[in-house]
Amino acid sequence: MSENLESVIEKASILLLKGATTIIPPDVKEALIKARDGETNPLAIAQLNAILENCKLAERESKPICQDTGLIIFYVSLGENFPVKGRLKDILRRATVKATSEIPLRPNAVDVMMHKNSGDNTGRYIPWIEWELVPGSDELTVTAFPKGGGSEAPCIAKVLSPSQGLKYAKKLVVDTVAEAGAKPCPPVSIGVGLGGTIDVAMKIAKKALLRPVGVRSNIEVLANLELELLDLVNSLGIGPHGVGGKTTALTVNVDYAHRHPASYAVAVAFNCWAARRSKMKIYPDGSVEFVTHKILNEWWR
Repeated sequence: MSENLESVIEKASILLLKGATTIIPPDVKEALIKARDGETNPLAIAQLNAILENCKLAERESKPICQDTGLIIFYVSLGENFPVKGRLKDILRRATVKATSEIPLRPNAVDVMMHKNSGDNTGRYIPWIEWELVPGSDELTVTAFPKGGGSEAPCIAKVLSPSQGLKYAKKLVVDTVAEAGAKPCPPVSIGVGLGGTIDVAMKIAKKALLRPVGVRSNIEVLANLELELLDLVNSLGIGPHGVGGKTTALTVNVDYAHRHPASYAVAVAFNCWAARRSKMKIYPDGSVEFVTHKILNEWWR
């Protein structure tokens, strides 16, 4: 059973990566259409129309949305009773190698010291896997998050003085977006992490990017902060691909961790308009449910 289940996970993970890199998530597509329909700047409208046409062609031809298919990251929620545990890292690595040749994906894993591309999107610590153990569960949830280089470039993490607090954290977010300009391929999604240590702040900022566009935090004070930051960011007028317009960001998602009394960490993470993310669930009997990209359920059958 475990061998069959391993094969299911591997094949489903390849399809998951295909969905993430060739089909824009439905929530992002809807947000882009809404931005286009509410825009008055002709250049911004033209850019948004081009983006939407690009998405249509990519899905129809089963080709990557963008030539940059990202550095492969997986978010894994592993039920403590799920039968396959210790081999998951190897399974996801194999899936990455096969997806690179089968989809195909652009090889993006470069050795920092040797400056050599591995050619298959794997390498030291790559694909990167964020693990979460879920007590009492027998399910496996995997989210593929191929992270593009353009949207990664402006990401920032900084430790403020607690006396500076939220006021300066908000300023850091707006200043970071303003400095980034067109570099991260707006309209972007923005994740903001507050508190913890500096690495924790960035981890929760990146994870916040997985939340669908338009879904606000279930913590009221954070939901209000998200709306405030979204208004501030869009008031910059950078617009799609920097041509000006109403929509610089599709969403701002915020999360936080408790902090040390002597520090106030802030992280700002970007995702470009081609927000590559796809989520699936796998059950112990080998059944698979693709959550974000429902069409993959038809392909799987």
